[in-house]
Amino acid sequence: MSEHDRHLGAATLKRLRRSRGMSLADTARALIDVAARLGQPMGSSVASVQRSVARWESASPILPSERYQLLLAHLYARCPDGETALGAGSDFAELLDALRHLGESERAVDELRRLLVRTSTDAGFDLLALLGPQARTTLTKVLADPGQADEALLEVMSTAVSDVNREVGSLPFVRLQLLLAPVVESCRRLLASDVPAPLLPGLWTVAAQTYTLAGRLAFETRDDIAAHNLYTAATTAAGNIGTPWRRAVVHMSHALVTLYSTPGLEAARCLVDAAVRDARAGESATVRARAHALQAEIIARAGGGHAQRQARAALSLAWYDLDGDRVGDPATSSFTAAHLRGFEGVTSLHVGDAAAAHDEFARSAAALTRPREQVQRAIVTSDQAMARLRLGDPQSAAALLHACVDAASATGGRVAMIRLRRARRELRPWRREDWVADLDDHMIESLGA
Repeated sequence: MSEHDRHLGAATLKRLRRSRGMSLADTARALIDVAARLGQPMGSSVASVQRSVARWESASPILPSERYQLLLAHLYARCPDGETALGAGSDFAELLDALRHLGESERAVDELRRLLVRTSTDAGFDLLALLGPQARTTLTKVLADPGQADEALLEVMSTAVSDVNREVGSLPFVRLQLLLAPVVESCRRLLASDVPAPLLPGLWTVAAQTYTLAGRLAFETRDDIAAHNLYTAATTAAGNIGTPWRRAVVHMSHALVTLYSTPGLEAARCLVDAAVRDARAGESATVRARAHALQAEIIARAGGGHAQRQARAALSLAWYDLDGDRVGDPATSSFTAAHLRGFEGVTSLHVGDAAAAHDEFARSAAALTRPREQVQRAIVTSDQAMARLRLGDPQSAAALLHACVDAASATGGRVAMIRLRRARRELRPWRREDWVADLDDHMIESLGA
């Protein structure tokens, strides 16, 4: 952090304050009011808080403490008209930039943003809160008159989708659906209207991303009909773009949803095969790696005489693509070696190598540490518990499942819940043991079942 950065951060804080017509004393009183509203009264005088505000904006500025950062975040997340705005161009986004310039870590800034998003969804949530003030106004106009759409609006919509996707694992899926709803509706109206031809490729791209995420969220909230319809729309939009890897991404997400919502493997297998074909024709090595990994899982689940050899071959292709040069990869997928190890574990589990599966799950879970990966970590950990059961260690398996209960409760992840309950059923021979009763109590308290 340079001296220039610190001065830029201080100047941003001063500009934010002045843009709202607040003096140093006004800001101090506002922060004291925010603290009281949050149930955390400060016990400091206006003069004392005012001195802190002045130090943040001085010639030798200092970084606000964590408590003051939280109060500032709540202050600037709410517009003067009372609306909540957290997206690009909002005062809240400007505040986060100021904190970065003053020396706050990116991790801490992300946590602060995540906390404000969570808090906003807890109390009277505004569906457009993730958008900046100008974007909110523009999107509202477009919902009323799609003819006003332009490239800038598509960028705003794409950013909003990315913002919602980033909160997977941090917020319950039902809230994420609410966050995404305005963008889903905007895509539908724009696609049904006469938008300029040059706008169509960008619109199809945003629509494919939006419908794919919306389909996953509908599945997670147990609306399988809506999920199917959204994935169908996503497939159509992605097919219109002309870049096969984008349609492969839709097919893979749809396949995973189908695997857990449709009896048998055939429907999911067809989608995975389509994903592999599109991925191989596309330019993204990351997407190819994920497609081959998913193909390995489906092969292993299906079983048969050649399942182990074919699944291992698919995994080898996945590692080849993942370990290769991916500089300039057009996909922004978060698929990593940790995710691929999870697929290796599932494959090993289904072809009868529980010991290898356990070790692969353990390595995968240890690397899945980001909030965004909480759902995947719960799935991998429940699979690791299944491996321990196969290895004859049911009590240790039950201990692992406690962490899965907490993650499933926090996110409402449907796949995590399914895998957790399958593992619990495998513990039936030990149902009279105290450690199984403890797990049941935890599941009832946290999940209601």
